[in-house]
Amino acid sequence: MSALPATMICVEIKKPGGPEALVPATRPLPQPKHGEILIKVAATGINRPDIAQRAGLYPPPPGASDLPGLEAAGTLAALGEGVSGWKVGDGVCALTPGGSYAEYCTAPAPQCLPIPEGFDMLRAAALPENYFTVWHNLFERGQLKRAESVLIHGGASGIGTTAIQLAKAFGATVFTTVRNTEKAAAVRALGADHAVLYKDNDWAAEVKKLSGGVDVVLDMVAGDYIPKNLQLLKQDGRLVVIALQRGATAELNAGLVMVNRLTITGSTLRRQSVENKGRMAKGLKDKVWPLLESGRIKPIIYKTFPLREAAAAHAELERADHVGKVMLTV
Repeated sequence: MSALPATMICVEIKKPGGPEALVPATRPLPQPKHGEILIKVAATGINRPDIAQRAGLYPPPPGASDLPGLEAAGTLAALGEGVSGWKVGDGVCALTPGGSYAEYCTAPAPQCLPIPEGFDMLRAAALPENYFTVWHNLFERGQLKRAESVLIHGGASGIGTTAIQLAKAFGATVFTTVRNTEKAAAVRALGADHAVLYKDNDWAAEVKKLSGGVDVVLDMVAGDYIPKNLQLLKQDGRLVVIALQRGATAELNAGLVMVNRLTITGSTLRRQSVENKGRMAKGLKDKVWPLLESGRIKPIIYKTFPLREAAAAHAELERADHVGKVMLTV
């Protein structure tokens, strides 16, 4: 550890609020605990949970850094006790419990993956949060299979662009909702079979007409979308809720759930155990990394900002004009 600097530049949340709450600061270098690695961060992604944390609505779990940032790519700078299979200098991308808006951050070793062959650090940093989320929710919880159909809400988001490509790569028919015609064209180019505009439009009726019903819905909207999603599911269909952009409550028809044998599930990633996330990492390395390395799927990067301009990056994400990820480089 002696060759490492004592301090680092990072971005703190001064007090809960808008993008201006994000302020550059200097802090001591974090130390990797047992089972963790220290990453010299090259790039990190901006994610919706970062915005919720900045607003004071999504506190970090116990023991996690209070700095925002849920993913990183960079070089391995130090190993905590009990870590094997990695060495200092390795390229790594990681799902972090927090803290990646910084020059250095720590991550549990099971949540770390090698940089896919042919990838630079920026593209590798765009992977963890979206790919862990989609893998776990669409394939582990939603059990999406070849020849099934899926409705993915928010198709132009980082999660949406990832889910569309993975669903297609695994042989599903993809329906998605987007905000405007530009985004519809962008997601069709990524493989979506149908893109339905949700603004000023009865998106549920349109999806029903196009599909006759779907096997899985990946929902980051919730609220009044939930009863509509349930109406769209075929028998034995699965609704997977991953975010609450229109609120956490809904009125639903339990009779419909019973008659059609529907499953309603959902998850958040951050509070799951390291063991769980390690299992997801293994699934990604085995099933998804080969697709990335062969060029069949790719992360979509919309815009990149330097670390010190994290506030501008948050404002960009909140404008919701993006297709794909907004990123920070260190």
